[in-house]
Amino acid sequence: MTHPGFWKTRERLLRGLYPPTCVLCGAQGEGELDLCAPCLADLPRNRDCCRRCALPLPAERPSGALCGECQRRLPPYAVCHAAFRYEGPLPILVGGAKFRARLNLARLLGQCLANALGECGAELPELIVPVPLHAKRLRERGYNQALELARTLGRVFSIPVDVHSCVRVSATPPQAGLARKERQPNVRGAFRILHPPGVERVAILDDVVTTGSTVSELTRVLLKAGVKRVDVWAVARTP
Repeated sequence: MTHPGFWKTRERLLRGLYPPTCVLCGAQGEGELDLCAPCLADLPRNRDCCRRCALPLPAERPSGALCGECQRRLPPYAVCHAAFRYEGPLPILVGGAKFRARLNLARLLGQCLANALGECGAELPELIVPVPLHAKRLRERGYNQALELARTLGRVFSIPVDVHSCVRVSATPPQAGLARKERQPNVRGAFRILHPPGVERVAILDDVVTTGSTVSELTRVLLKAGVKRVDVWAVARTP
């Protein structure tokens, strides 16, 4: 078995040979990030948002406000933390990680999300569950971008990543191509628990939360499996 220190030493050596370079403009990266300081500062941080589902809200809304949807009916998860609004360069960064196998972007976005979670003082779960891909889509794409994000978060916070407890059992159409009213029925029954995670607190990890239908459905099956609290961690939230 390789000693954990080997990987840290290897990473330091690689950083020395290949210093961080901004993926957006090509300038020198900030710290260990492949983003320069100006591009990092320009990312649309999701600070003015619903305190429950992280939906971006107008800046004039009171801090800690609920969006209209959460006022009507709260989602089943306890809280959603989304680092950015899905606008500006975020579609380019997320799209590269999701559809173009640029796993360096997944690591970068995972680092940015970890930093945002640390800044807001998010409570840490016992387990991270990346949103599963159906086996057919996983074969087509070759990887699950949510899992790649989760691996980075798991390393940063020393939290196990669980890819065995839950599977996606229906190859539903992509949520991005559906109207809001079609999204919840589209994912109903999409997930199945193979065995209970055996912990009380879980964080679901996804790249982008739009209406919240997918993470809400996955939350429901985890709660039925005995999990007491489910949080949602996402790179971005669609306005």
